[in-house]
Amino acid sequence: MASAAEQLAANINFSAFAKATELKNRIWFTLAALVIYRLGTYIPIPGINPQALAEIFNRNSGGILGMFDMFSGGALGRMTIFALNIMPYISASIIVQLLTAVSPTLEALKKEGEAGRKKINQYTRYGTVFLAALQAYGIAVGLEGARGALGAAVLDPGVFFRLVTMVTLTGGTIFLMWLGEQITARGVGNGISLIIFAGIVANLPHAVAALLELAHTGAISTVTLLFFIVMSVVVIAAIVFMERAQRRLLVQYPKRQQGNKMFGGEASHLPLKLNTSGVIPPIFASSLLLLPATLASFNTGGTGILAQISQYIAHGKPLYMALYVALIIFFCFFYTAIVFNPVETADNLRKYGGFIPGIRPGKNTSDYLDYVLTRLTVVGAIYLAVVCILPEFLISQYSVPFYFGGTSLLIVVSVTMDTVAQIHSHLLAHQYEGLIKKAKLRGSRRG
Repeated sequence: MASAAEQLAANINFSAFAKATELKNRIWFTLAALVIYRLGTYIPIPGINPQALAEIFNRNSGGILGMFDMFSGGALGRMTIFALNIMPYISASIIVQLLTAVSPTLEALKKEGEAGRKKINQYTRYGTVFLAALQAYGIAVGLEGARGALGAAVLDPGVFFRLVTMVTLTGGTIFLMWLGEQITARGVGNGISLIIFAGIVANLPHAVAALLELAHTGAISTVTLLFFIVMSVVVIAAIVFMERAQRRLLVQYPKRQQGNKMFGGEASHLPLKLNTSGVIPPIFASSLLLLPATLASFNTGGTGILAQISQYIAHGKPLYMALYVALIIFFCFFYTAIVFNPVETADNLRKYGGFIPGIRPGKNTSDYLDYVLTRLTVVGAIYLAVVCILPEFLISQYSVPFYFGGTSLLIVVSVTMDTVAQIHSHLLAHQYEGLIKKAKLRGSRRG
């Protein structure tokens, strides 16, 4: 069966893609949804002075505010209806998953199957609305106090402006949450990840132009420019290699006799990815760091606790780097524990008669899986931390655009690989269906 699947995968070509009507419809739906998202990043919220806002934002874009703008695809810098992007949803997902790990009620809901997952998703949506409204109010208040050389950022500040901003930004986030769910269900790939991916990729040409301009003006040398290009290629190669790396555990199935025939006795492999959590830890870590900075970044007074927070967690600062690494490592272990349950896997192996050679079924198998997975997660967490943090030191030192950082490259490469893998799976399924139909047709002709 495995050799047949490999042979079928090797035979996938453009003619097979042309015949896969459902796959083409899914791809067109995904592209249309992303186009709608990009159009929304250019619709400004009411009551904003765009020239003054652009001047204020450019003055503060070197810190964590610029990183937030990267994830939003430039929507924050233009203060559009999608300025909050999908980050409140990610923050709500983190909170709900953390509560699931400590709350018996949510844990019981998780074990109820599809009905329980729907309730947990509903709680996540409620949390998204609350966090989006809170962040939107903070942005509205911050904008009213923002003033630059070209005047105030808000034309007519007051209660009405705050209410309109809250409704607009919260509605934009809810729409993106819905759009992401539609892409996941009716398109190709993970909708939430693709929205973040589209925002980063859309501004890549501008980031490349800014990097070349730095070299042209002499802000960075040609040698430094070449070093950044080589570093980006090396980081991409490392991401591809590490994301594909896995530990394959041998699983043996015993022989059994039914009548005069022997069945079973075959061996298979249980693949454990080196980085089981994927791109989730950097996104979660960035989301948590951006949550308190939403208010602090717009504080233009230069005094008070908000200004101190903004200074301490500014991009490139030691505290920001330390918190970023710590959160990445934490979410690597936390998310891996959510998506892979050693006890459940060991029970399933025992149910179907499978066992790992040299390991007794049951608790010994679950302990062994936990042992292997923990060590893989340690290596995966170190890999993510290194990939995400090393370029950040260079970015903070040379003022290179955030798009060449490890986090953005990791998101772009990982989402691309996952989406291509899903397209490949759809093509495989389509060709399998074609082979089955041909076999049935031949059988009916012979009959």
